[in-house]
Amino acid sequence: MFKKILRLLVGAVFIVSGFVKAVDAKGFSFKLEEYFSAQVFDLPMLERLALPISIFVVGLELVLGIMLFLGLHIKKVLSMMIALCVYFAFLTFYSAYYNKVTDCGCFGDAIKFTPWESFAKDIVLLVFILILWVLYRKDFRKNENRSSLRISVLVVSVVMSGWVIAQGIRHQPIIDFRDFKVGTDLKAEKQKIAKNPSEYKTFYVLKNTKTKEEKKVSQDDYINKNYWQDSTWMIEEDKTTSELIKDGYHSEVSKFKIEDAGGNDFTDGILDKKNVVLLFVSNPEDNVDVSLIHQVKTKELKKNPNIEFEVVSTAPVKGFENLYMDGTTLKTIARNNMFILVLNKGKIVDKASVEDYIRHQK
Repeated sequence: MFKKILRLLVGAVFIVSGFVKAVDAKGFSFKLEEYFSAQVFDLPMLERLALPISIFVVGLELVLGIMLFLGLHIKKVLSMMIALCVYFAFLTFYSAYYNKVTDCGCFGDAIKFTPWESFAKDIVLLVFILILWVLYRKDFRKNENRSSLRISVLVVSVVMSGWVIAQGIRHQPIIDFRDFKVGTDLKAEKQKIAKNPSEYKTFYVLKNTKTKEEKKVSQDDYINKNYWQDSTWMIEEDKTTSELIKDGYHSEVSKFKIEDAGGNDFTDGILDKKNVVLLFVSNPEDNVDVSLIHQVKTKELKKNPNIEFEVVSTAPVKGFENLYMDGTTLKTIARNNMFILVLNKGKIVDKASVEDYIRHQK
């Protein structure tokens, strides 16, 4: 009974983890790009293949979870799960130890883990899988229950998983776990962040030049206790840290900032207006279909001459005097290269790729 419950539990964890990434496989690919970037593993070839790798990993995770849940090919499934857990444990440990990637994306945007929490989760899961291996090792050679019903459930689940992944890549995630989902009041979120901000404090490691003693002091103690006047205590510059002392209200909305080419902040002005259509261009260096932008702009102004229409990108967009946004934040909002966000006094009332938006407006 215990091993069956443990098998179902581990299978469920893989299914849930795979599903929340499957609804937004493109978002998970952005996380993989962080790992493959020059600042982390410096693997430019894999960085270009982040989306195919994301689809493969997410699909594999889902299929393995479903197969374990159904009790199919348990030996092969457990072997591959062990390999996956070791792989993810390496990534999360590297992230935690070197503080390279602050969120592994293990559960997409649905559940956030710190790097060390992610590593601990992978180790616990790996232990559970190894326990399952020990419990089931005597049954590996026995004929498994591969009933037509279980096979049918597997096939249907794989097809549905493929549809979920494709939907999220071609259009939008069927469930939006991001902080920029439809209905979010960006203005209200910014006010919550301002009222309850996280607080950090700088800590110095001081070394006594005579006794070689080391002590860690806060920036306040460094001043108040006159360490700065005592020449026997020197700051170890490479050991200075900024540590969280008060955990405030967290939201990706804090990074929502729109500027013009001169660096002037347009964010508050945009969030205060009634009818705003923002057309995001994630990669202006790609072949951007400018005619689509003109088409959307013409239709929106025809519907409402008082509407505010702005093109927002990370770099100049040919033919437009566009506004600017940080690339990471822009990709958090817009999974497609050309994307529409409709705001009404800071509240998100609609969002879609340009192609879907035009289709829905017909």
